[in-house]
Amino acid sequence: MRVELINTGSELLLGQVVNTHLHYLAEALWPVGLTIELQVTVPDGPPIRKALSETFGRADIVIVTGGLGPTTDDVTRDVAAELLGLDMETDNSIAHLIEERLKTRNIPLTPRVLRQAERPSHSEILHNTHGTAPGLYFPPLPLPGGQRSPHLFLLPGPPRELKPMVETEVVPRLRALVPDGPARSMQTWRVVGVPESLVEEAVGEKLIALGIEPGYCARPGEVDVRIIGSGKQLESAAALLKEAFGNAMLPEDSRSLETWLVQELTRRNETLSTAESCTGGALASQITNAPGSSAIFGFGFVTYANTAKQHLGVPAQLLREHGAVSAAVAEALAQNALRIAGADYALSTTGIAGPSGGSDDKPVGTVFIALACKGGGVIVEKHRFNTERQTFKHLVVQTALNLLRKTLLCAPTTLACNL
Repeated sequence: MRVELINTGSELLLGQVVNTHLHYLAEALWPVGLTIELQVTVPDGPPIRKALSETFGRADIVIVTGGLGPTTDDVTRDVAAELLGLDMETDNSIAHLIEERLKTRNIPLTPRVLRQAERPSHSEILHNTHGTAPGLYFPPLPLPGGQRSPHLFLLPGPPRELKPMVETEVVPRLRALVPDGPARSMQTWRVVGVPESLVEEAVGEKLIALGIEPGYCARPGEVDVRIIGSGKQLESAAALLKEAFGNAMLPEDSRSLETWLVQELTRRNETLSTAESCTGGALASQITNAPGSSAIFGFGFVTYANTAKQHLGVPAQLLREHGAVSAAVAEALAQNALRIAGADYALSTTGIAGPSGGSDDKPVGTVFIALACKGGGVIVEKHRFNTERQTFKHLVVQTALNLLRKTLLCAPTTLACNL
């Protein structure tokens, strides 16, 4: 069945409000066995009529968001009634609910607000437990020329009202329309430390040969590989991806590096600390984004200035001889963070985010990342990420986390740093 989505609201096109409806609705419809094939956004007012009428004869299911409120620019309900040739009628039960809701909030009831209790004949009420504007569902109705209208859902615009309505009112009706459920499944795997072009080159044609619909979504330092197909096809795809990328691929149930690391360190009963210069606390922030991080992360040091590095125990002479951005300083930062925190692992970062501060020997984008492990071993890596500051910091954080992940995969204990 062809599904189309119309988002209404001038605020969306003016950039005043971020449109989150497509993302949410696409995720809600997929388990039912439906995908959105076309999405359009139109301003309030007359353009809604043109957008909706164009779906007739083309779509099987149409979802419209917004334009159900009490103000003069809320015309979605009236436009639908006009296109379908239906009369408007007052629903006394909805009027009563609106009156009671406003009474509890000491808001006066006005004729404008009561407009929300009007509904076209032949429509079904979709109850709104978080607002005053009910949604509406129209089953297919005859149109001039022998056509029939699509299944039409009119939903409120505010996400706090739309989402509960979708879960309790819309999805059950859609399941009745698609009783067999999805014919295909979807799985996403995350590959870290491999550029998107190399990921596609390694597996793209092989996935297509399996009859699979692959997709790629690149982020700094990682690539999501999306696979759509049958259960058997997904099994074959998983085996292919694991063979191609090995430890560069996160497990299926881990959608982020930090989540995997927190889970793995918790399982091993081990802890992590950080000492950051160029990332300014971003590494610690990302680690603590993962649920359960308090079990493995206790200390994070931000040593942006050289004096801060000295307070953490980096000798002034070392800074003078090698400079703050060096393998020696990265190693010292990691070792001291490990010692002071009493942790099993410590990650450190020191680099030049730019746009100024570089030299011929150490151009902008240069970074040293160190991993110290209990037992004395230290790994130091040098990289160059020649990009703007925010992306530079994100790439450094991802690379540091991936260094720890690769180390944990190589050995069952903290002696991994000595291997």
